[in-house]
Order: sequence, then structure tokens, then C-alpha cells
Amino acid sequence: MPTFQIIEEKPVAMAQVKDSLEKIKERDKELNFRAGKTQEYMGVFVEMDAGKAAQLLEKLKALNIPRVKEEHLIKFVDLLPASPEEIKLILQGSPITISKENVEKIVEAITEFKK
Repeated sequence: MPTFQIIEEKPVAMAQVKDSLEKIKERDKELNFRAGKTQEYMGVFVEMDAGKAAQLLEKLKALNIPRVKEEHLIKFVDLLPASPEEIKLILQGSPITISKENVEKIVEAITEFKK
């Protein structure tokens, strides 16, 4: 039995997963059971396409907020929080704190993108 080795772990936005699944479906004509269920989930919960998600991620990265990692930014892109309270809820599971000014910058960037 072959052994697998993880080479790299990288967070991916749900919009990118949805786009990848669509490309795989075009290539293979159908998806396996798990991929099909994942595509159904993405169809319900993903609000934007992969291009817009990538643009928003770049805009959030450009804010250069200290202590916020790419995985947090991906969660912001996936969930599109509309208020500072929602951002605090997303970050609640992480041992980081962000200043009110930076939280407002994140909310502002996301609301600009939602319009």
C-alpha cells in the first residue's frame, strides 16, 4: 500500500473550491460522490465567483494587518462579515486580537466588495 506525504498545506477559499470542482466536472463529465456533495454545499453557501474572491483576498492582504494570517483572511472571504462583531466571532477561536481601527478597515473592504 502506498504511503502519502503532505508536501504543503495551504488555505483555499470556498469560491476557489467551487471553481475547481466545476472544472473537474467539465473534464471528467461527472463527479464522485464526495465531490458531488461538496459541489452541492458550495452551490448553497458560496456567494461570489473565484475571481472576485481572489481580488477581495488581495485587497485584505494589502491592508497589512498585524497578526492576521492568510487562513483568517480566507475565512473573511468565505463568510463575508458585515460588522465588527462578526469579525470578532470569526477570530474568537484564534488567540489573536485586532485593534478597532483594523477591524473597521476589514469591514470597509468587505462592504465595498459586496456592492
